[in-house]
Amino acid sequence: MPLNMRLPKLRGFNNPFRVEYQALNLDVIEASGLDVVDPESLVANSLVGKSSLVKVLARGEVSRAVTVKVHACSKAAEAAITAAGGTVEILPLPWGDRRPPAQGNHLTNR
Repeated sequence: MPLNMRLPKLRGFNNPFRVEYQALNLDVIEASGLDVVDPESLVANSLVGKSSLVKVLARGEVSRAVTVKVHACSKAAEAAITAAGGTVEILPLPWGDRRPPAQGNHLTNR
């Protein structure tokens, strides 16, 4: 069979170890009225999905002191939260310090 028929139709590289975060902006934190922002309280208020990793981004501003416990945070968001009198705690990733497990049938059936 010719080489062009053996190659997959969708070319390119799909990284099976990609880490996807659900973004949470500062204006959403301000509008939620939460004093402690962690994944459990965000799921309870339907701001993020149940098993998603949360990353805080710096769109908007925070005018009160909040305690933020998330998986990742941008430098500008961390500076804005600490300037308002809050604290930022980075939670460990669920798979530890290694790379994340591969996702997809063709990767997990090895």
